[in-house]
Amino acid sequence: MRSSTIISRPESSILATNKVLRNTYLLLSMTLLFSAATAGLAMTLNLAPFGMLSTFIGFYGLLFLTTKYSNSALGLLFVFALTGFMGLTLGPILSFYLHAFANGHELVIMALGGTGAIFLGLSAYALTSRKDFSYLGGFLMVGVLVALLAGIGAMVFAIPALSLAVSAMFILLMSGMILLQTSQIINGGERNYILATISLYVSIYNLFLSLLQILGVFNGRE
Repeated sequence: MRSSTIISRPESSILATNKVLRNTYLLLSMTLLFSAATAGLAMTLNLAPFGMLSTFIGFYGLLFLTTKYSNSALGLLFVFALTGFMGLTLGPILSFYLHAFANGHELVIMALGGTGAIFLGLSAYALTSRKDFSYLGGFLMVGVLVALLAGIGAMVFAIPALSLAVSAMFILLMSGMILLQTSQIINGGERNYILATISLYVSIYNLFLSLLQILGVFNGRE
């Protein structure tokens, strides 16, 4: 009896991990599609860009609600509310690139392709290597905080070079976050697929925006 119990524990752990991983990627796919739909709606309605304050309040308010109800069915509702809201904030940004640059469509497609390639490549590496990247957690948290403060400074003081540097930092930081978040799911550090989905979604969202900004600076044709 003891030996069968010992054997079943790792098996049950693997099954639980696979279930979290499967649910996370399924929900992530659905939220990305929903976010794309709300972004398209915002573009169709020609919505004005969201202000920094309204974006912060909307994002962190919905993030709080998603986290609070992450263990209930309401958590799913708030996941779609959050990602739908972020899609609405993305719509005016995409409209700007499409109208401000002659090759705006190319820039958006290149940013999407680059984001997809980075996400799939890093996820595949984390899944196949099964390495534990939890040691990156502290460094990434500090890096994100520094990048956020630098980004606010770049906006307030209108420093294009600093803004570009922040975008480059975010590409590296969000790539590290994808590795960290995927490894946490694989190694049992994250058992809640709603929280895992939100973490990956935010990383993908920021990665896409950062790539889009850099492509606009270096490859954009006005």
